[in-house]
Amino acid sequence: MRDTITSRCEAKGLRMTEQRRVIAQVLEGADDHPDVEELYARATAVDPRISIATVYRTVKLFEEAGILEKVEFGDGRARYEDAEREHHDHLIDMNSGEVIEFCDPEIEALQEKIAERLGYRLKGHKLELYGVPIRKR
Repeated sequence: MRDTITSRCEAKGLRMTEQRRVIAQVLEGADDHPDVEELYARATAVDPRISIATVYRTVKLFEEAGILEKVEFGDGRARYEDAEREHHDHLIDMNSGEVIEFCDPEIEALQEKIAERLGYRLKGHKLELYGVPIRKR
């Protein structure tokens, strides 16, 4: 079983207040890419004493510690996901804003092949595809 966000924060020596624990638990339970406002709404449903400023400070702290990764999909909103999630790419529905995670072995192999052809060993990448649904007739 992989470590939780909370346990990784503790392992890095971050002080985990009750409000930070709630925010970490909300992030652990997220299967999407919430922005600060979404995190705030979810966290205050658990603990109404949490302020939006606390959420902003906490995600910044977690990001600086390498626990969260900030992702931006061209809509002007910074969103967050667990930095230790399995590798995946993103397809963004330009109509709805829905973000679909996927991993395709053919794409992964092609990227490695391209890097090698250009004289590089690939150490990482991010792939974001933007599209609109195909209308079925």
